[in-house]
Amino acid sequence: MREEKLLAYLKGACPGRQYRVSGAELERVLCISGTDLRKLVNRLRRKGYPIGSDRNGYFYAVTASEIYSTIRQLQSMVAGLEAAIRGLETSMDRFQEREGTRHG
Repeated sequence: MREEKLLAYLKGACPGRQYRVSGAELERVLCISGTDLRKLVNRLRRKGYPIGSDRNGYFYAVTASEIYSTIRQLQSMVAGLEAAIRGLETSMDRFQEREGTRHG
């Protein structure tokens, strides 16, 4: 039900980047949390709906260019997450070294 409500809102009120709406505004209008909003957007995208976004908000994409921009933004986020994972993996070596000296 909430997916349909979000989809209808974006499709009707936000067709294209120039009509994007902020996440905070969507949260207020739909009475949902930011976490729930992101989960709903993710589910809709996985189902093939062209939900676009940028740093300023969400919109129902009406051009391939708008989708491509959103894809590039998501790829950048993936790269950042992968870098964070690598950093955490590196930090694990420090824990193993400390744990080894305690028991040695």
